[in-house]
Amino acid sequence: MWAFIHKLGSPKWFYALSARLQPWFWALAAVLIVIGTLWGLAFAPADYQQGNSFRIIYIHVPAAFLAQSVFVSMAVAGLVFMVWKIKVADMAAAVMAPFGAAMTFVALFSGAVWGVPTWGTWWMWDARLTSMLILLFLYLGVIALRGSFASRHSGARAASVLAMVGVINIPVIKYSVDWWYTLHQPATFSVTSSPAMPVSMWLPLLVMVVGFYSFFIALTLMRTRNEILRRESNKRWVKELFQEAQ
Repeated sequence: MWAFIHKLGSPKWFYALSARLQPWFWALAAVLIVIGTLWGLAFAPADYQQGNSFRIIYIHVPAAFLAQSVFVSMAVAGLVFMVWKIKVADMAAAVMAPFGAAMTFVALFSGAVWGVPTWGTWWMWDARLTSMLILLFLYLGVIALRGSFASRHSGARAASVLAMVGVINIPVIKYSVDWWYTLHQPATFSVTSSPAMPVSMWLPLLVMVVGFYSFFIALTLMRTRNEILRRESNKRWVKELFQEAQ
């Protein structure tokens, strides 16, 4: 296990491994997202209270899941970089941040659109919405910190610290609907109980969630590979790659 982790920290080895994994995740993401979208929008039954407006759940929930998961992944990568000085971890954290910010924005925007027919307003200072907005600001702060230092290493360390501190907001987002009175509905999926929706509704949602995660993995692998080439451009193995490509 430790040998594998040590290898994973090598930019050259990670670059080669990700080349083999990337096409599989791209294919899985494409298949699942297409199936989940068609299933959720065309074949899943309408909600008995919200009608067809509930179908935004097939975008909103996967985006909200990813917004939180990407930040946790970024914080873990920052911890690995700070403790074990593994450069690939910092590269992965750097490419995750813009995607996580985008998913947070999509979750907030789709939630606002969904809120109009459901709550009668596009925004409420609800505990879940407010903590998600804080998450967006944390993402933007991490991105800004990386570019605000003359030294890349200093920027990476500052961004890692903010990510590790900011991860405290994730439990607040998750349990906000239990800790405070909120308009937001409880969790769609739970490990301790079965989904409140019928299987014809939550199964396409599960397909979309897995599809979104597959897309995230594929995109992270692709962008980390590009970041490796950019940062390791002076290394012999990278120069040999460019020579072979020519």
